[in-house]
Amino acid sequence: MSPPVAPPGWSRWLVPPAALSVHLSIGQAYAWSVFKPPLESALGLSGTQSALPFQLGIVMLGLSAAFGGTLVERNGPRWAMTVALVCFSSGFLLSALGAATERYWLIVLGYGFVGGIGLGIGYISPVSTLIKWFPDRPGMATGIAIMGFGGGALIASPWSAQMLQSFGADSSGIALAFLVHGFSYAAFMLLGVLLVRVPRQAPGARGTARQAPTGPQVSANQALRTPQFWLLWIVLCMNVTAGIGILEKAAPMITDFFADTSTPVSVTAAAGFVALLSAANMAGRIGWSSTSDLIGRKNIYRVYLGVGALMYAFIALFGDSSKPLFILCALVILSFYGGGFATVPAYLKDLFGTYQVGAIHGRLLTAWSTAGVLGPLIVNWIADRQEEAGRHGASLYGLSFVIMIGLLAVGFVANELVRPVDPRHHVPQPKEADRVQRQQSESA
Repeated sequence: MSPPVAPPGWSRWLVPPAALSVHLSIGQAYAWSVFKPPLESALGLSGTQSALPFQLGIVMLGLSAAFGGTLVERNGPRWAMTVALVCFSSGFLLSALGAATERYWLIVLGYGFVGGIGLGIGYISPVSTLIKWFPDRPGMATGIAIMGFGGGALIASPWSAQMLQSFGADSSGIALAFLVHGFSYAAFMLLGVLLVRVPRQAPGARGTARQAPTGPQVSANQALRTPQFWLLWIVLCMNVTAGIGILEKAAPMITDFFADTSTPVSVTAAAGFVALLSAANMAGRIGWSSTSDLIGRKNIYRVYLGVGALMYAFIALFGDSSKPLFILCALVILSFYGGGFATVPAYLKDLFGTYQVGAIHGRLLTAWSTAGVLGPLIVNWIADRQEEAGRHGASLYGLSFVIMIGLLAVGFVANELVRPVDPRHHVPQPKEADRVQRQQSESA
């Protein structure tokens, strides 16, 4: 199911809204915590059990992006957006059935497994198309779309809370909320499916969209054989681990930090802090990725990783003595978290070309799956152990932050080691391919 080629005069600025319609929808994943308390109460679940659909969804995001990336490149963005629509919406419908019948395994299967496939395919669906439409500003283009994933929770969180308040927080109310989500997101994502187009030709270039891309190009399979891919895998994994370590435990973290002070943080204020982090996550995706078009990808990751380590150090040393300092450092870290996601497709394009950049991006997102387990595990496990030892307040997180600084340092070194891809990994250009074929024929 390939998308129609854009007619003459088609504005490339219609493509980012198509991508946004998908990313704003699947960005609902960051608002899963709204459903956790009602599910725990209605179905008698523990906190660990109620987190399972989200955790499985993130794991499936990485796996489906990795294994489906080549199909996305082959079949085009319209096919990918359609698959994302069907899987993501079906996941909510299955979850609605699970809530209505009080069968939690159906919610895990629906939201986590089926919906997680929609997350992964939907996340990578517009990437290579946007890069082809905006070869002059790839960081900005992918940042606009991926900004939607970070900002989806700003819409989904209050909307979900309002529905649960209106429908009720029992199993039938949760089921109805899931049902509304499924149909609403299907309609919204359909706008992107209908609107997306591939370029007839590269803007400002001659020829058709079907002509071979110019410049060094590397296939997805060959990219896995390069050190550059694995260095970027480490960079992304370290950056995401550092960001998600704060994001996943934001509300209890700020409460713990100032619990022993004269101005403790209320539940309402902690919720406001979470909203601020979501805004920083979203703003970083468009702001920092656009900046990368000006200063270069390696330089912007030096900022993400180097300055991010400094922010963690400031929180560890002085965070419990100043709320503004704690909040500012956390916002900067979360803006780097979002910026890292949005900039990496352009970094891949710089290194591997546009030939199969969507498929390469999909494989790289396995770093996200790893970080999605690693970050919360580090922060929660250490906090639990410190609490068992009788510690409280900011001391619960000191060791976690030291580990995060170390991980960011590892990512910084990996970024410094990135070099241009050796030409032996490049896909032969048409003339080069003919020359190689002639040499092989002559030698035969």
